Amino acid sequence: MNLGELIRQTERRLRAARLHYGHGTDNPRDEAAFLVLRGLGLAFDADLHQMVNAKRVEKLLQRRIRERIPAAYLLNEAWLDGVPFYVDRRVIIPRSHIAFLLKKLRVRPRRILDLCTGAGCLAILAARAFPDAQVDASDVSPAALAVAKRNVRAHRLERRIRLIRSDLLDAVGTYDLVISNPPYVSTPSMRSLPPEYRHEPGIALGGGRKGIDFVARILGAIEVHLTPGGLLVCEVGENRAALERAFPELPLRWPQPEVFTLAASRTAAASRRPPTRPAAK
Repeated sequence: MNLGELIRQTERRLRAARLHYGHGTDNPRDEAAFLVLRGLGLAFDADLHQMVNAKRVEKLLQRRIRERIPAAYLLNEAWLDGVPFYVDRRVIIPRSHIAFLLKKLRVRPRRILDLCTGAGCLAILAARAFPDAQVDASDVSPAALAVAKRNVRAHRLERRIRLIRSDLLDAVGTYDLVISNPPYVSTPSMRSLPPEYRHEPGIALGGGRKGIDFVARILGAIEVHLTPGGLLVCEVGENRAALERAFPELPLRWPQPEVFTLAASRTAAASRRPPTRPAAK
């Protein structure tokens, strides 16, 4: 069987299984290509006419279908903005919209914080986008930081990225740019997530009853962590309306429906609000 035939056959089986996509791909065709090509150790532009051994990906395919494990976990590999990262079940699979905004930001930061870094992907992309900046990457989970350390080392950024264990902003400094993809899935949504999401660490997903518990804590403390002219970039998923109702005084800007930005000079009102009770981690 040649490579193109194997990808088409895999796509048919994935489509028939009625799986959920959203961990790097959003359809069975792309998932099949990812699973087959990387399962065989081939590049994405590999010759589709070359002959391959289908047995090498059969076990991966069976687990994807039977156990509903996302392909990224099966391969221990995820891609974000064209950059590869190591992932396992200690971290969520990277898919943040912030990755595609970094190069568009009109800022020249010297110090950056990636808050709730997980696998370290946004920290690494920020270091690449702003080569003169030093980056801190923080997370409350030691397990996640171990994965981030592996990725920082793989990308040879140990001198520019520092890993910090911190419960949100408790143990971090002051920055020109803070980026964050915190837990933001609401409690009702957590109960109805497709099986694929059950393989991800719940502490990295659940954001409380309305999904904004962690975001509210960030807004309540961010002012002292931004330099004059600094910028917060935060992802909130589908919770824009809930956040705007909770913080009507804040002039949040929305470069994408899922991501807001807030300039340092505009955070004072947020800092006067009592912080929302922390969600269980």
